[in-house]
This record gives sequence, structure tokens and C-alpha cells, in this order.
Amino acid sequence: MKFNAPLLSSKPEALEQLPEKDLDSLETEDLGPEIEVREILIPETMHLQRLDVVLTALLPEFSRNYVQQLISDSCVERLSTGGISTHQLSPPNAQTVTKIASKAHAFERFRLSLKPSPQALAYKPEQMQIEVLFEDAHIRVINKPANLVVHPAPGNWGGTLLNGLLYLDPQLTQVPRAGIVHRLDKDTSGLMVLAKTRACMDALVIQIASRDVHREYLAIAHRAWTGPEVKVVEASIGRDPRNRLKMAVVDLLRTPGKTAKTTFTFISNGLEETPPGTPTSEEEVCLLHCQLHTGRTHQIRVHLASIGHPILADVVYGGRVHASIKRQALHAYKLGFDHPMTGEPMNFKADLPADMRSALGAWSLGYNMPS
Repeated sequence: MKFNAPLLSSKPEALEQLPEKDLDSLETEDLGPEIEVREILIPETMHLQRLDVVLTALLPEFSRNYVQQLISDSCVERLSTGGISTHQLSPPNAQTVTKIASKAHAFERFRLSLKPSPQALAYKPEQMQIEVLFEDAHIRVINKPANLVVHPAPGNWGGTLLNGLLYLDPQLTQVPRAGIVHRLDKDTSGLMVLAKTRACMDALVIQIASRDVHREYLAIAHRAWTGPEVKVVEASIGRDPRNRLKMAVVDLLRTPGKTAKTTFTFISNGLEETPPGTPTSEEEVCLLHCQLHTGRTHQIRVHLASIGHPILADVVYGGRVHASIKRQALHAYKLGFDHPMTGEPMNFKADLPADMRSALGAWSLGYNMPS
């Protein structure tokens, strides 16, 4: 089996919420660890250039990071020096190259063992249950469960939605990121639209960039809601200067970030339901409808925390663990967009999952699905 070239694509603004990882490769059939071997002849025009630069130029389907990794892992051998053919240099005299900054010489010949990187192995189909709400030749709309990572990344190279999609539809190996054009956090449940073709993916990306894809969420947040029923939060979001693993509301004059806007609408307040004869909890929570106007990383979580209402059980942004729910209480319940190929208006709803319904009962939160 050959180690196939990765599907590379431009990175439009609309994909800013996707993990920024180096997707070195994407195999198309059996994704086992078999290795493709290639031989490369250095042209005269590249004499005395860095070897990693030369090999990247001669193998444009691979990233420079991946080529450097091959060199560091002793997967690159010098088979001949300039002017000496491969047949004149016996295999025992092949020299392994391990220095990334080694110089290439004109007419040298190298042998590369193109082993899959961890990123490549991440693109392995895995069987899993995926709740498909709508499907045609162009798009697929799913209801993602909580505790499912959308895209492979360090610490989660397998068991992701992408792996499940590749099992469900092997043709998605021909579409960058298996058609994923937006994502939900691991512990956020709800609706996602996925592309089944490259043309459809490009059209969806344009819609997202133009803010023509409408996403609405339901959240259970700490503290009772006070003041106006509708609050609009416009606050830029960037990496937290004190913790690069988190996002935060930032001042764009001081910290890199992007503008972000969310509308929150109050539904109900609730107190923890306690058995008769036990002290009543003093803590209150609120049920909120959340509408995204932009799509920044962790936007709803960061904006709610910034106004004193961190999401229930969202420990990253100030929420507290509670027996009523084991993950952040956030669900993408509504999704609307124009069909990328036909232009037909598409609207979907996904009822609250069992754990969030249980949390509503635990906190005596009245609930009617918003229209």
C-alpha cells in the first residue's frame, strides 16, 4: 500500500474555529502503518541548499514539518554523492541523514521512507454511532453527543467525529477535514452540518464567513438571571495571556484577538431541588437561549463567564461541578442555513439530550423549547 499524499487546502477565515494542527497526511483506504519508499535526485539548481528545504520543494504534497520529522527520525538516506550513480554505491554505504540543516548537493540521490506521522494515523476510520438527522448527495446534518472530540489533535488522535465520518463514508477521504466546516467543543452536544464534497465544503465555508449560518444554543448557567431578559455581549476574544490553553475577553489594543458577539435571552431561573427535610440550596442557576453572531473558539462559554454566569459544570471557565450533570451544560439545539448547492432554506432542531433534561429537573427549571 502506498502512503498517499495529503489533501491540502487553504485556511479561510471561516475555519478559524477548527484546531490549527499540521495535517500531514490523509490516507484513502487501509490506514495501517505501511511505508512508501521514494528516491529523490537533487537538481543542479538546488546545490548547497538546506536538505529539508530541498525535499519540501521536491515533495510539495508534504509539509516542511513532516519532512523535518522524517530527517530527525532517520528516515532519509543518502544513496549517492554528486556525480556517482546509485548503482556505483552499494547499499551498505548508504548514509543516514539526521541533521535537518544538512546541505544538499547537486546530483545527489536520497531515499526517503515515508512513514505515517501521528497526524496521518489519526485519519483512520473508526466505527461509532453517529445520529444523522438529514443527508443528501451534498451535506449531512448530525446531532453530536457530548464527550466526542470533533477533530484529531494531540491527546485525541483517535476516537473523534472525523474518524467516525471516515468509517461512515469512505469517500470523505477526498474532502479536506472529512467535510468538517465548523466544530463543537468536546463536551458540547448538538447540531453540526458537514460537507460531503469539496464544492459543497467551499460553499459552506463562504456562508460561515459571511455569517449566514445561524446557530442557536441552550445553556444552564450559574446564578439567577437579573436585569433585561435580552443581553447582547460584544467583547473581543483571544488567547488568555495568563493561560494559553484558555480563551478570554481581551482588549485588542493590548492582546491579539477577534471581535465576537453573542445574544443571550433569559428563559427561566431555578433552585436546586432537594428532598423534604433537607436544607434548601442557596445556589441558583438560569436557563438561557444563546445566539451566535460570530464563531470564535469557546465564544458562549467565555462571554457567559465574562458577565458572571459561567456555564454549569464548565470548570475551565469558572463553572462548578454538580451531581446533576457531568459536562458543561451547553447544547447546540438549532441550526439554519441555505443549502449550499440548491439554495433551499434548511432549518434543524435537536431536543435536549437526557443529561441536560435531568439537570433541568434537578434545578426545578421550567422549560419550553424556544421556537
